Parts: sequence; C-alpha cells; structure tokens
Amino acid sequence: ACWLGELSIIPVPEPGTNIVPTIHVYDLAGIVQNIINHKPKLHYLIAVDDSHHSLEEIVKAIASVLGPEEVQKVPNDSEHLTHELTRVDLAQLSLNLVIETVLLKRRLNVNWVCESGVVTNIDRVAEEYRQSRGLLPIKICLLGPPAVGKSSVAARLCEHYRLHHIGAKEAVEEKIKQLEETLQQSEENHDPEETLQATQKHINTLKDVLSQDQGLSDDQNVLHIIREKLHSKPCRNQGFVLDGYPSTHEQANRLFNDEEKEPGNSRSHLLPHDEKIIPEYVFSLDASDEFLKERARNLPQSIAEEMRYTRDEFLQRLALFREENSEDETVLDYFDELEVHPEHIEINCVNDSQNEATLKKIIEVIGEPRYYPTPEEQEELERKQAVEKQRRLMQDAAERALREAEEETRMTALLEEWDRNRMEVKKQEDELLEARSLPLRHYLMKYVMPTLRDGLVACSQVKPEDPVDFL
Repeated sequence: ACWLGELSIIPVPEPGTNIVPTIHVYDLAGIVQNIINHKPKLHYLIAVDDSHHSLEEIVKAIASVLGPEEVQKVPNDSEHLTHELTRVDLAQLSLNLVIETVLLKRRLNVNWVCESGVVTNIDRVAEEYRQSRGLLPIKICLLGPPAVGKSSVAARLCEHYRLHHIGAKEAVEEKIKQLEETLQQSEENHDPEETLQATQKHINTLKDVLSQDQGLSDDQNVLHIIREKLHSKPCRNQGFVLDGYPSTHEQANRLFNDEEKEPGNSRSHLLPHDEKIIPEYVFSLDASDEFLKERARNLPQSIAEEMRYTRDEFLQRLALFREENSEDETVLDYFDELEVHPEHIEINCVNDSQNEATLKKIIEVIGEPRYYPTPEEQEELERKQAVEKQRRLMQDAAERALREAEEETRMTALLEEWDRNRMEVKKQEDELLEARSLPLRHYLMKYVMPTLRDGLVACSQVKPEDPVDFL
C-alpha cells in the first residue's frame, strides 16, 4: 500500500506501542552460519537485532520512505487491516516482546548488516525491497516538436507502466491548486498576513506564467516545480514520463543537477546529475514540418485552441523547437554526454492518429512493466493463470490423444504392411521351390514313372505276398 501510494494515511494496528523484535535476513543467515561453524553448547539462541522499536515506529519509518509519511492507529478489526492482513498477520504484529542480544553477541562473532534495526536502516531495507521485488522505477523522457504526439504517447505509457505523467502545464496547474488549498487552510487557521500574501503572490506568479505562450519552458518556477515533482515519492517509487521537458541543454543541466554534490571537473560545463531522477530512457520523436502542420490543421478548433495549436501559435512553437535543436548543444546532447543515449523515432504514418506504431517501438525498448500488483489484480492474475493452466492441460490432453490416435493408425498401417510383405515373401518362396523342383519332376516322369507304373500294374494283377520284393 505504501509503495503504490493508494493510502493518504497508513493504518497502524492498535495500540502500536508494542515492541516488535526484528532482524535482517542477512544477519539471521550470518548467525546460522556461526552456529554451524562454532557449534555452541547452548541449545537455544534467539536471533534479534539491538533495536527495541515499537510497531508504530516501524510503520512510520516505512511510510517515510515509501508512502505518505502519515500514520494513524486503527482497531484490529478495521477494514483497512482485515482487507490486507490475515488474523495470523495481525497476531504477529500485536507481539510485544523485548529481547536482549547480550548472550548472542557473547557466544557468536556476527558481522552485522542492520545491527541497530529496521528503523535506523530503513533506506537500505527499502532499497533491498525494491531490488528483490523488481520494483525499480521506470524513468522516461519524451521529447519532440509540437503535434508530434508526445502527450498522447506519454498518457498511453503511463497507463501501460503505471507511471506518473509530468508535463509543464499540468505540473504548474497542480501546484496552483495545492497553493490555493494551502491558502484556504492558512486563512482558516488565521495565519499571519505575511504568509497569506506570500502564498497569494506565488499563486499569481504561476498563473501569469501559465498564461504566457512560451513562459512555461523558460521560467525558473516551472523548473523547481517539475524538480519537486520528480523527487516526490510516487515518482521515486513507480517512475515518471517527462512530457516535452526539458527543452534545452541548460534546462536539463539545471533540472537534473544534484545540489548536494560538488562539481567534480572544473573544465566540464555539466553539473553533477542526480541519479535518482535522471531518466533512464529518452525518446526523441520527430516528423517533417509538413506532416506536423497537416496534423495540427486536422485538429478540431476547440482542441487546437486549448493546446495552442492555432496557425500562428503552432508555427511559432515549431520554429522555436527547430531553433533550440539546431544549437551547438541541445538537450539530446546533454543525455548523450551522460551515456543515456536517446532513441530516435521518426513518425510519418498519417493514419496512425493514436501513435500505435510509436508506442509499440517504445514498449519494445523498455520491456515488461515493473509495478506491484494490487490484491484485486493479483487475484485476477491468479485467475488468468488458473484458466491458462487449465487450457494448457486440456490442450496437452488433446495433443496426447491425437498423438496416440496417430500412433495407433501408424501401427495399424505398419502391421498391414508387414502382413502384405509376409504374404509376398511366402509367395516368392513357393514360386522359388516350384521352380527348383521342376527338373527333378521331369526326370521322374521320364525315367522312373513309366517303369514304376508297369510294375504297379503287374503287382496289382499277380498280387504277390511281398509286393516290395516283387517289384
């Protein structure tokens, strides 16, 4: 729930003050290895770290890194808990036990990874959580001229990968809304007049920037707003799609600057970049000017006015884009210098208004989504897997039956062929025997049978007592 950012407040089972013993899995493995090597005489050792943190402290630490930072104690039968946790889970979380590690340290020599507990080492534990579950953020930057389809592609990518869409205009509008809510709350709390005036002034400044045609890309306030958005927990957890920003080398250099690092090479004009927010995929969409003009002309009037794609405004924005990308140092050069090489995609299909071909190419480069499924999605995924498994079993059974039928047909054909061959061999043997017996038969018929016939006739007439001797 924290990583997904679905809850504005993370629930903690009451009372929350119970002490929950913890130990890092690497430390547990080290203790097991020590026991195997040293074989201590004690039969029982309780493996825990030095921390004595309450459940509320642990949940707060997790929420501070992955979630909204705010927690709230709720009863154990609360819907927020029973929906996600089983009774066994709740029983384990209600454990209240303080265990000392003196005996453990005295008997074993453990190289601790998180000796002070999960709260102190929450950043490391959270990073290991992301790595082990493959929940690494997907950070994308889409660049290109106006009307090339950046926003529509960005929206589709956000839907497919569950990322957060960051456009200059949308970011400023969201910031104005937040400031207006803050101003209203400050008025209700009767905050000092100076605070109210400063907030109102900030709102007016952003509204002025929003009303300007080209002010969004050049204004320093916009850069800070987008930078703040990039550092937000949702973008740090799931990732983002930067839509058409930054537009120049200088903007990119300032936007992704890691202010905590000192410039390493005084000769380099690049500021130290922040690895946490630097895009890992940069896509440069482009098309011919005629193609872009035709696409802008085909837009409905209301949409063209909303997107500032009317004839004069569009031509001005297109000319500005071409000018910025013909300079000695462009925004694409910035990413090239950081070894984040942009993928260039040429758009020239008139009938592909949804940019399906472009989206397919980008997805092929990025690969599979890395998001964490919700319980409903997990249930649906398991259902689909069960259906797919049943389908495969039925398919395997059908294929097996088909193979058996084919094998039976083949064996029947082989037996029939064997019978035919056997009969043919027998026929050939009979013919061979017949052919070989012909000379002997002729000899008997010519020389033996006439004399034998006469002897038999005489024997039948005389009827001697010993016919054999008579013959």
